[in-house]
Amino acid sequence: MKKNLGNIDRIVRVLFAVIVSILFFTNVITGTLGIILLIVGGVLLATSFMNFCPLYAVLGINSCPVKK
Repeated sequence: MKKNLGNIDRIVRVLFAVIVSILFFTNVITGTLGIILLIVGGVLLATSFMNFCPLYAVLGINSCPVKK
């Protein structure tokens, strides 16, 4: 897998996952919406650690800076 996530993209994904997790476990967001957001946050967290987003690959997006 070729890296396609830049640092800013990774930071935003991790922050979103952390915020959603905190809101879910403090019962601010609950029910089906809470579970869906928790799953999305988990996927975003996993992709940020792998430096690869399958959706970006399909759409041809690359936020990783070009190495010279």
